[in-house]
Amino acid sequence: MAGFEYVLNQDARILFVDDDPILREFAQVNLSSPTMSVDLASNGGEAMDLLEAGDYDAMLLDLEMPVLNGFDTLDHVRHHARCEHLAVIVQTGREDVAAIDKAFRLGATSFVTKPLNWRLLSYQIRFIIRASRAESDLRYAAQKKRA
Repeated sequence: MAGFEYVLNQDARILFVDDDPILREFAQVNLSSPTMSVDLASNGGEAMDLLEAGDYDAMLLDLEMPVLNGFDTLDHVRHHARCEHLAVIVQTGREDVAAIDKAFRLGATSFVTKPLNWRLLSYQIRFIIRASRAESDLRYAAQKKRA
């Protein structure tokens, strides 16, 4: 059997947004690595403050939260020039068609249901960050070509 290996081994910063303090602690433990930084927010309002103050590679967003729920947070993110292209993974206990459709309509990048499988989620985050960076590089190249 091979030794433990970090899945999230690239330099990146993610924001985990959930009103459950135990889940936030699990996220910190399971998603952090020597190269992966995980910041935490307990609601959408806190998340927007952190997004305004820093640069993130991805955000994991719960839907059911006080102050500013996940749907409203996602809508704000997609209409904010600073983070409109941020990769957003909705992570929630909801798995109804209405929630899934609404999340993607508002601009979710991916959707996972609780309980979270932290190892599988780590691979999904790694893929999404790589894809997001490739998309950003393409946007930059297209802008340079037009200039």
